[in-house]
Amino acid sequence: MKTWDELYTECINCQKCALAETRHNVVFGDGARDAEVMFIGEGPGEQEDLTGKPFVGRAGKLLDDMLAMIDLDRNKVFIGNMVKCRPPQNRDPLNVEQEACIDYLRNQVALIKPKIIVCLGRIAAMKLIKPDFKITKEHGQWYEKAGVQMTAILHPSALLRDPRKRPETYEDLKGLQAKIKELCDHTYPTN
Repeated sequence: MKTWDELYTECINCQKCALAETRHNVVFGDGARDAEVMFIGEGPGEQEDLTGKPFVGRAGKLLDDMLAMIDLDRNKVFIGNMVKCRPPQNRDPLNVEQEACIDYLRNQVALIKPKIIVCLGRIAAMKLIKPDFKITKEHGQWYEKAGVQMTAILHPSALLRDPRKRPETYEDLKGLQAKIKELCDHTYPTN
């Protein structure tokens, strides 16, 4: 396992797949290195590629709002993606691209040791929870893998496209809030 600095250096210099040829910035991930909760999306979009930060575009603003709804401070979680470089036209990352990046994500998870992983959308859920994950049917359900509680919610960009799905996502967020209160020690401030 690499240290944070070793991992970051390797990641920003990565040439393992064709996404390296079209990226502006590697989007390594951002947040608390001792986070009890990790959010993992599929890959960076245009704004993320330009800034090098995850979830800073329209979907990122919605994610911030979603976290605020359950009193979750973005600085106390870690937010990353399956792939660290933007797929052209924001297409789904190809399997070869996911495979090129998966060890970076595994190393981040090993360093952070989260209690909860929240997959943002179908692609991350299929890679991390199970290959046949059906986001429309299985969102909000909990799975345990290697001692980590895992769930998936609809990706914020999907909610921007179809706001009618927001009420069910709110229910998923309330379930996440309850799981955090059950399992986590320092994610929520004590009153």
